[in-house]
Amino acid sequence: MDISVIVPLYNEEESLPELYSWIERVMNENNFSFEVIFINDGSTDKSWKVIEDLKNKSDKVKGIKFRRNYGKSPALYCGFKKAQGEVVITMDADLQDSPDEIPELYRMITEENYDLVSGYKQKRYDPLSKTIPTKLFNATARKISGIKNLHDFNCGLKAYKKDVVKNIEVYGEMHRYIPYLAKNAGFSRIGEKIVHHQARKYGKSKFGFNRFFNGYLDLITLWFLSCFGREPMHMFGLLGSLMFFIGFISAAVIGTDKLYCLASGIPQRLVTSSPYFYISLTMMIIGTQFFLAGFVGDLVSRSSSTRNDYQIEEEI
Repeated sequence: MDISVIVPLYNEEESLPELYSWIERVMNENNFSFEVIFINDGSTDKSWKVIEDLKNKSDKVKGIKFRRNYGKSPALYCGFKKAQGEVVITMDADLQDSPDEIPELYRMITEENYDLVSGYKQKRYDPLSKTIPTKLFNATARKISGIKNLHDFNCGLKAYKKDVVKNIEVYGEMHRYIPYLAKNAGFSRIGEKIVHHQARKYGKSKFGFNRFFNGYLDLITLWFLSCFGREPMHMFGLLGSLMFFIGFISAAVIGTDKLYCLASGIPQRLVTSSPYFYISLTMMIIGTQFFLAGFVGDLVSRSSSTRNDYQIEEEI
């Protein structure tokens, strides 16, 4: 199979027939063998009924229905597991991503040998409340990830080699950082293509400030995991050593002050009257706790056997 198109969706019943018809036309015009995998992420409208109707009309349609809303990353994770195409395309279901971009994305993967190609919506039709936070977010992501050539990490329209999606793990809210995950997995040929962005035709945007804020938290998490996920003691041990060193210096100051008072015949003060006593005590306790956290982190590791255990109600 040439291409798998993965479409995560939440309450997009109006756009699905038009989207599939558009994808099908592009695929047939270019003689691609393909499948379209719709992941219904707990929609409360008639999206699943629409997917079932599409399946009855075409054997190219596949569907996964979550019992409740899990989020875009779990939807992509399950889609990646099912994908059979040599090139995997992801796109949003709201018709803001154009299927006409698929042939060129496919060519960049197969002929230019990119591991991943991310779309870049240079001209956007989103409100300022979305575009300004997006620019700030992408600037931060470029700096932390080291992938300088990407302008839009969160663009839903992306193309991947099959090996990429089978060797990365998308969980939580990490769909924003798939290029970073791919880079950490050793897939370093990451490209970008300017794509056409269309105004939303149906429904309303799911973007909110909480997603923007969560994006930064996820980026910090991913940075920590990529740097210290396998060796958490490197992080906690460094902090613990620093805290313990500060505590030791404070204790040395108290000891020196005691010896000076004894040698000079100066009346000795209570140890607890010195601020250095409390600094020493606090820093040594914190340092010890950081060390223990590092040991526990090494034992537990960052992986969990149930992290990607999602309840799927039905597959077609």
